[in-house]
Amino acid sequence: MGEVGVGGSGSLGPGPEVAAAKLLPFLAPGTRVDLQTAAVRHVLALTGSGPGRELLAGQAALLRALAELAAAPAPAPARDAARALVNLAADPSLHEPLLAADPGLPARLLGRVLDPQWPWAEEAAASLSNLSREPAPCAALMAALAAAEEPGVSGLERLVRALCTPGYNPRAPLHYLGPLLSNLSQRPAARAFLLDPDRCVVQRLLPLTQHPDSSVRRGGVVGTLRNCCFEHRHHQWLLGPEVDILPFLLLPLAGPEDFSEEEMERLPVDLQYLPPDKQREPNADIRKMLIEAIMLLTATAPGRQQVRDKGAYLILRELHNWEPEPDVRAACEKLIQVLIGDEPERGMENLLEVQVPEDVEQQLQQLDRQEQEQLEQECQELAPEPWGERAAPT
Repeated sequence: MGEVGVGGSGSLGPGPEVAAAKLLPFLAPGTRVDLQTAAVRHVLALTGSGPGRELLAGQAALLRALAELAAAPAPAPARDAARALVNLAADPSLHEPLLAADPGLPARLLGRVLDPQWPWAEEAAASLSNLSREPAPCAALMAALAAAEEPGVSGLERLVRALCTPGYNPRAPLHYLGPLLSNLSQRPAARAFLLDPDRCVVQRLLPLTQHPDSSVRRGGVVGTLRNCCFEHRHHQWLLGPEVDILPFLLLPLAGPEDFSEEEMERLPVDLQYLPPDKQREPNADIRKMLIEAIMLLTATAPGRQQVRDKGAYLILRELHNWEPEPDVRAACEKLIQVLIGDEPERGMENLLEVQVPEDVEQQLQQLDRQEQEQLEQECQELAPEPWGERAAPT
């Protein structure tokens, strides 16, 4: 979630530290709601700029009061306080001051995320998503999840249920639980939970790769699945009939192409005879993550064979012909080369475990840098206008 805008200039004016400190009494519990609201709106304006966030980083008591307000019941201005936290958490340099000011912040936000009646749960999820990008806050959140366990239900299971249950919170869509789960899945303990065959978590996530209402949710789920694919010991299970992950990764990459009967028979049933109005995933970053997930599944010889046998090359061939983004097209080319190329030498079948000599690794890194520079030049030629500001949440 990008930075949240608010009316007002957010100008710091003279003596900004003093001015910020003077806001603190108006954020305290029991203060008149109109005064609280005005103070929170001023803080929200400050969080919309780098100098404003830098100023607030040194105001521990104000940050703690803001965090408490973000979880306070009506009539407190919890929404604006929560939106301010989203902006603060989007700045990695604020993570340490936020946690120092309120060590219980991850647990406080998690409680609101999992409350099916809390109206600002989406903002709480966005704050946690931003915080969990960095190792220390992510570890604190994992600890909060462990403490959020209910009888027979772990904290992570509660989070997955909230993500996968339509209408879990009728007042908040909870799309940002997707990137939150993706961030958590960078940790081995979270991946162990997600890949536990007895929990059927991955199977519940797979349909969300086609979620029509939110690229944020789709991207978070695809990122989670990609991170799970790093665990090559689970590839056979992921590709096998219990999960059958490959069609869910390929379907968003497929277009309306009309294959021959012979080619059609090579594809999984879900990829056969797609309608003429079938659209590919519109988000280039998500398309690239889908390709990367499939690439990880080809790390072992059995995995490569299963991906080949299910006709992945056919979908990737048409994607490559269509793909407008140079970096995504390059990722697609690399995957195609793995599928149509010769098998590695004996003893080097697992590409995730191959030890690369240092001099060769340096040469490969140099080639990667050159390729990246070329891709960036192509991107500039395709899109000469600079990217705009990050979108504000609805």
